[in-house]
Amino acid sequence: MTRLDRNDAILAVIDVQERLMAVIHDAREVETNVVRLVRGCHILGVPVVVTEQYPRGIGPTTEAIRAAMFDTGTGEPFQKMCFSGLGSDELASALRHSKRHQVILCGVESHVCVFQTCRDLLVNDYEVFIAADATSSRTLRNRELALRRMTDDGARLTTTEMALFEMTAVSGTDEFRAISTLVK
Repeated sequence: MTRLDRNDAILAVIDVQERLMAVIHDAREVETNVVRLVRGCHILGVPVVVTEQYPRGIGPTTEAIRAAMFDTGTGEPFQKMCFSGLGSDELASALRHSKRHQVILCGVESHVCVFQTCRDLLVNDYEVFIAADATSSRTLRNRELALRRMTDDGARLTTTEMALFEMTAVSGTDEFRAISTLVK
């Protein structure tokens, strides 16, 4: 039984881009929870990396997420053409250099880029925690089957709130109060 540890975790946000989000199931909830994860990870000192799939065609990361990235000092998104985030040399390098072994994974689409990133992370011995409420696809069926396949392959499901409070670990601290305010 593994505990999500903020000293060993990194958040990977996969392809939450303007044009794609227009057709994603529960897009508003997904975007809201990705923003919470970016801001919450910043509060807890957990690094954040973001990818964009072919931004010239699909557009940039959504405005709300870009604002959270700017506010928290998150670097620019890594652009990619391959479906798996690990196909991006920049993302693979950032993960290696972080020296962290747990990846909180979220984004779109669950059954394509998130799934293939998850698979490659697991093959490379990362522990993967899928933030299910911050991950979706165009259809609910694709989302559900992707979540099932990723967990069958060894990933663990979590939610935004569950992950943030698991990494916070104790109440009564300034971090706890900041995370509590963030998820309300």
